[in-house]
Amino acid sequence: MVLGQGALASGKRVNANSWALLSDVHLDADRRAVVSGVNMARNFEVVAEELLGLAERPAGVFINGDCAHETGEAGDYAVLVDLLGPVRQGQMPVHLTLGNHDQRERFWEAFREEKEAKHPVADRQTGLVRGAEVNWFLLDSLEVTAASPGLLGAEQLSWLGKALDANADRPALVMVHHNPGIDGHIGLRDSLKLFEVIRPRKQVKAYIFGHTHVWRTEQDNTGLHLINLPPVGYVFKEGNPSGWVQATLEPKGMLLELRYVDRSHKAHGQKVRLTWRA
Repeated sequence: MVLGQGALASGKRVNANSWALLSDVHLDADRRAVVSGVNMARNFEVVAEELLGLAERPAGVFINGDCAHETGEAGDYAVLVDLLGPVRQGQMPVHLTLGNHDQRERFWEAFREEKEAKHPVADRQTGLVRGAEVNWFLLDSLEVTAASPGLLGAEQLSWLGKALDANADRPALVMVHHNPGIDGHIGLRDSLKLFEVIRPRKQVKAYIFGHTHVWRTEQDNTGLHLINLPPVGYVFKEGNPSGWVQATLEPKGMLLELRYVDRSHKAHGQKVRLTWRA
């Protein structure tokens, strides 16, 4: 689940507490493709250029699903592989999850190292990334390509519970493409079952998702943070941000900084400090 690990070839110091959170890149085989006035390939290039321009390299880069534009075509993933080239050459580990606009087999054909990797749940893009201060649990909510709802399934939820119990010594962050689907039909269909796993386990501090193309943070009544990442690609509502989030881990929480593709936007650089539940 990691692309681009290696020696410190870039010459930059790695900040072990800094992570780049991306979602919904929606790359198309046609790099000129535009949706809602946005060229997805160009947005991705802008974000990649910013990542490479950081004074310190982040410990990792996450792309949280919907890597492809609509139906997960081979050409979409070929563009993703190409545009990730500079980031990988900059020695930034890249971790990928899948969303409802992805197609698992074509994704794995493009990223052969992912197909050949040992996944804890067979035929799912699932894994655990161990950071210096937190553990990242990456789940695969792709159920049917180009159908909006998502599903984790019993096997993946069982693995998550056991993996959380086996790694309870540090905060855990759970990353899924789909938003909680409790109040609608477009999100994660087994949200309640996921919450049954993560809410009682107090080491889980946040559920991080995309899918809605909205930037938002909130807490539920147990203190669990719900972090809705903005899209790198197009937005559904004019004025919403296209961009990414820089996450910096702190002793008792995490600082999130919103990075717009359009740096002139008044919300570019907005910071939100999260405090972990006890």
